[in-house]
Amino acid sequence: MYHAVGDDPAKATRALSVTPKAFAEQMEFLEDGGFTPLTTAELGALWRAGKAAPERAVLITFDDGYEGVHRHALPVLTKHAFAAGLFVSTGWLPGPHHAGGALDTMLTWEQVRELAGAGLEIGGHSHTHPQMDQLSDEALRYEIAHCRELLAQETGTAPVSFAYPFGYSSRRVRQAVRDGGFQQSLAVNNALASTRQSPFALTRLTVRRTTGIEEFARLVEGRAIGRTFARDRVLGKGYAVVRRTRRALRAADVVSRES
Repeated sequence: MYHAVGDDPAKATRALSVTPKAFAEQMEFLEDGGFTPLTTAELGALWRAGKAAPERAVLITFDDGYEGVHRHALPVLTKHAFAAGLFVSTGWLPGPHHAGGALDTMLTWEQVRELAGAGLEIGGHSHTHPQMDQLSDEALRYEIAHCRELLAQETGTAPVSFAYPFGYSSRRVRQAVRDGGFQQSLAVNNALASTRQSPFALTRLTVRRTTGIEEFARLVEGRAIGRTFARDRVLGKGYAVVRRTRRALRAADVVSRES
């Protein structure tokens, strides 16, 4: 899971960014190691059909829709003929659908179309990038449906894959994404994906500014993942409890006001 790609990203995206040089080195490692990049849609189709993925299959994904994906990542992906996926928060992109909130320089819609034309899978990532498990049912449906409608309108193809903002989901959120027309979706959880997982909760590994090539090699080869992300998992479990409590209190407040 990548986010911004650039030498000088905004402060808000720096920790989850990678330099163009690091990205190129990581893609070189994947090619030299005999990895086979797939799109999320391709992986989902294989698993639903009960077919095995290619040996050393890997998904290369970009969340949010930062301009560096077009400027820096696309030439590298083209060089290696690698499949990849871009998950777009439609309201963060400049233009007629802009809703504010973008953290860095975002892709234009024309660049999104160029990425799609170059073979990247374009997926949904909500409209305004909220914590989806905290939304009301109505707001949740809007974030999913409006994102999908805009992507279909702007690219000519309705997306079939989704990635949860912040990686947060719940059974209710996953069902809403399914009901919204998506066929598979990506979480985070910093673990290797497995056919034992729900196709609406496929796990990914985070690539950061601090991810050196040695750590990157360990991650994609499935070594020392637990140790690498131990702190993330502790914090993630704690924050999951906080989010569930917030959601329960909000629901109780609505019931109280309606009674």
